[in-house]
Amino acid sequence: MKDLFSHESAPVSTDLQRAWDGVLKRLGPDIPSAWFERFIRPLSPVSCKEGIVQINVPGRFVMEWVKERYLGTIQTLLSDEIGFHVVVELVTQLQEKKQPQSPQIAPIHFSSALDTGFHPAERFSFETFVVGQSNRMAVAGAKAVAAEPGKKYNPLFIYGASGLGKTHILHSIARDILAVHPKFPLAYVGAQQFTEEFVNALQGGKMEQFRRSQRSVEVWLVDDIQLIAGKDKTQEEIFHTFNYLHSLGKQIVLTSDRPPRDLYLLDERIRSRFEWGLVADIQMPDTETRCAILRSKANHERMELDHSIAMFLAENVPGNIRILEGALTKLAVNASLEGTPISMHLAHTMVETYYRAGMLAKPAFNQIVDTISKHYKIPSDDITGTSRKAPIVHARHIAVFVTREITGDSWKHIGGLFGDRDHTSMMHAYTKIHEMMHHDKDLRATVKMLIRNLYPEG
Repeated sequence: MKDLFSHESAPVSTDLQRAWDGVLKRLGPDIPSAWFERFIRPLSPVSCKEGIVQINVPGRFVMEWVKERYLGTIQTLLSDEIGFHVVVELVTQLQEKKQPQSPQIAPIHFSSALDTGFHPAERFSFETFVVGQSNRMAVAGAKAVAAEPGKKYNPLFIYGASGLGKTHILHSIARDILAVHPKFPLAYVGAQQFTEEFVNALQGGKMEQFRRSQRSVEVWLVDDIQLIAGKDKTQEEIFHTFNYLHSLGKQIVLTSDRPPRDLYLLDERIRSRFEWGLVADIQMPDTETRCAILRSKANHERMELDHSIAMFLAENVPGNIRILEGALTKLAVNASLEGTPISMHLAHTMVETYYRAGMLAKPAFNQIVDTISKHYKIPSDDITGTSRKAPIVHARHIAVFVTREITGDSWKHIGGLFGDRDHTSMMHAYTKIHEMMHHDKDLRATVKMLIRNLYPEG
């Protein structure tokens, strides 16, 4: 059979064409019809010489699309149809020389970053994002997505409380992609914005235009997806857009203030799809990471900030990263107004004025343990002690979880508070309660109540 494919300059042989027809027949049922007609059907075999089969492709975009998604499958099927192993080589120049003015397939128009009007914020990049234990997995997943959209972690679902950097990560993904391909077709949309534009499109009879704007992209970034909860028609549109893009191998990244399983007002079909890829959380950073964030921001803003002052702010300014960075800005403004450098005295004054008056400082460790002791009617000494009785161990695990949630301290520091226990046992206790709260609504309500009573401003 090799002899029948040996002349590169000869017309396409009947056997090669028959083998290619067999590939199309076997490939067709496994590919969405829209894909097949647009990307696969226009391909045509050119020659087979010395085990290399050249397949003509109508344009560079189609070539890249096929190469990324189906080249390996095509090569395997064609080898099987021919009867021996071949290497498939995609080419475009042959057809372009013969018919430069009449390509077989019209180019596909995708809206680019310029068309959507989206530009990543200047202040948001991976370089300015401080990585710590609280966000390591989310950042690693985001960087992998930015490097190879659609290849890993699809969808990528990032969740965490407000002000911890989810939007920063979305913009960083877009920035990295656009730095390499300035006109890469991506869309960034907040869930609330999506809802408003969807409603306007429905009322204005512009649904086709709206869907094209969301679906003609290679990367779809959606912020605060929890905001579509309870909006049935918007959920339906999100569901179909998600399915459409995911079936085409387009990268999807979503953020939320809670994990998919806790989005109770969302349709189960949507929640399950959100968990298809990587689900990564961003927790409240520990004190060391908060200090590093302040030092990073000060460096970016060209402020002189002593490490001791940064640590003081990290320990004494309650709330999320936005509040923490706001405190640094306030401190810099106060120093500027007084015409003095940033000092510990100014930091103390600012914290007492803005973050103690009218706001609660974080409770001390003893307060946390005492509160849990009273709730579970277990002596505080037993909670921090070594007893292995089940009720005491459970209360101890709750205390570890609440301490970490409120203080954000490192596992090593928390282990020291609980009698110099190893940091891995602290992580285990936290993880166990975290997982139990997903399945036990009563426990979740209890833990949230304890945290709220201890630290309402948290």
